[in-house]
Amino acid sequence: MTEYTTIIGLEVHVQLRTRTKLFCGCSTEFRPDAPNTQTCPVCLGLPGALPVMNRYAFDLALRTAVALNCDIAEFTKWDRKQYYYPDLPKAYQISQFDLPFSASGWLEIASDDDPNATRRIRITRAHLEEDAGKNLHDESGRGGDSRVDLNRTGTPLLEIVSEPDLRSASEARRYLEQMRTLLRFMGVSDCNMQEGSLRCDANVNLHVRTSDGETTATPIVELKNMNSFRNVELAIEYEAKRQRMLWEKTGQSIEDAPKSTRGWDADRGVTFAQREKEESSDYRYFPDPDLVPVVVSREEVEQVRRQLPERPDVRRRRYQEQLGLSAYDAEVIIDQGPEFAEWFDSVAAACGDGKTAANWATQDVLRDLNADGMSLSRFPITSQVMGHLLTWIVDGRLTTSAARDVYGVLKQRAADGQVLTTSLVDSLAAERETVRDTEALTAAVHAAIEALPKAAADVRSGKQAAVGPMIGMVMKQVSGADPKVVRSLLLEALQE
Repeated sequence: MTEYTTIIGLEVHVQLRTRTKLFCGCSTEFRPDAPNTQTCPVCLGLPGALPVMNRYAFDLALRTAVALNCDIAEFTKWDRKQYYYPDLPKAYQISQFDLPFSASGWLEIASDDDPNATRRIRITRAHLEEDAGKNLHDESGRGGDSRVDLNRTGTPLLEIVSEPDLRSASEARRYLEQMRTLLRFMGVSDCNMQEGSLRCDANVNLHVRTSDGETTATPIVELKNMNSFRNVELAIEYEAKRQRMLWEKTGQSIEDAPKSTRGWDADRGVTFAQREKEESSDYRYFPDPDLVPVVVSREEVEQVRRQLPERPDVRRRRYQEQLGLSAYDAEVIIDQGPEFAEWFDSVAAACGDGKTAANWATQDVLRDLNADGMSLSRFPITSQVMGHLLTWIVDGRLTTSAARDVYGVLKQRAADGQVLTTSLVDSLAAERETVRDTEALTAAVHAAIEALPKAAADVRSGKQAAVGPMIGMVMKQVSGADPKVVRSLLLEALQE
C-alpha cells in the first residue's frame, strides 16, 4: 500500500511596525489611494543616494527573533539580492544571505493528534530585508494596463523561514495563527493580512512510500498569492491532492523537475503554474558596500530577553490555571490581541473573579465592539469602571440582568458625553440592588405556589422546568429579586 506524507515549510513575511522605512526616512503608512507618494532617492535607488539603517526596525526584528527562541549572531551583514521586477526600482533588494542575524529557533503549536499536546516547529532563520513595491493588475479580464505602486518599497520586512516540519494544511494554519498572535503580543507588527503586513509563501511536496519500502519525493512547489489563513489552508490542501494525482499518473520525482512557483486562484479554488523557482546562485548575492555590518553583544540580547512582554502561550496558561478560565475563553481573549488581554487583566483584578470578567469580556463587550466596528481604545467603559460594576455581581448585590441594565445605561451616558466613574456605577447599581428581604420573598413564593397549583404539582412530580412560571411571577412581585435565590426558595417550599 502506498503512503503519502505532506511536507510543508512556510516563509512568513512580516512588515515591522515602524513609522519610517528600513534605509530612509519615508513614511510606512498604508495609503493605497495615494500611490507613489512615499518615495525618495534612497528607496528608489537613484544615483548617489546612500542608505542608513533604521535602528528601531532592527530592534523590533531582534525582539521577534528572541521571542522565537532563535540563536542571535554577534556579527551580521547586509547583502544585495539581484533580480528585476517592475516593483523593485533598484533591480536589487537589500537583504541578508549567508550571515543572517538569527537562526535555529522554534515555535510550538497544538498537535493534530492531541489538542492538549504540542509540536515544536523548527525555524531555520529570521532575517531582515526591505520590502518591494506592489504591482497592480487590471482584474476586469479585458487585458487592461498594469501599474506599480512604490509606496511599500523599502518598508522593513522580517522573513521567518521554517523547516519543513509541518505535516498538514491545518497544522500550517495553526502555525500562522500562533505566529500572528506572538508577533502582535511582542508589539512588532499589526499583522494585517489585508494590508499586506503579514504575508506567507508555502513550500509543499509529498514523500511517497511504496509497498516495496522505497521512499521518493515529489518536486517542491512554492505557493503564492494567499491573502488569508483560510486561503493558505485551502491552497495547501489542493496542492497536496494535485501532486498526488500527478505522481500516480507520471511518477515524477524531485530529481526529475526543478522547484517551481504556483499561484493560488481563490475564486476557482486551484493553483496555477507561474514560473520555475530561482536558486540562490541566480540572485548573485554580494555584500552591500554602502552599509556597515551590525554587531550585537550577548548583554544586549539578554536585555531584550528580560524586557519581552508576557508571551501569549504563558498568558493563556495563566488564564486557565490561575483564573480558572476554559481553554476556549482563554483563546478568545488572547486572539483579540494584547490590548484586549491587558484590558481583561485589569477588569479581572478589579472585580476579583476571572470567570465573571471573562464572561462579560467575551460576550457583552466583544459583541459591542464587533457590532460597532469599534477599537478597544474607543470603548467608553474603562477597565476600572467595568471591574467596579462586576464587583456588584461577584458580591451578590446585583443580578446579571440588573448589571446588564447598568451596563446599557453607562454606554448611553458615555454617548451623551458624560464621564463614566465608579461613583456613577454605585449610584446606578444601588437603584437595582438585589432584594435581601427574605420575608418579602417568602411571601411572594407562597403566593406564586397558590396561584399556580398545576405548575406546583408538576414540579413536585419531578418536572423541574415547570418552576419557570412561578419564578417569573415572584420576580414581577419583588423587583430586584435574584432569580437563583427565588428558584431555591420555590423548590424548598414545594418540597415541604
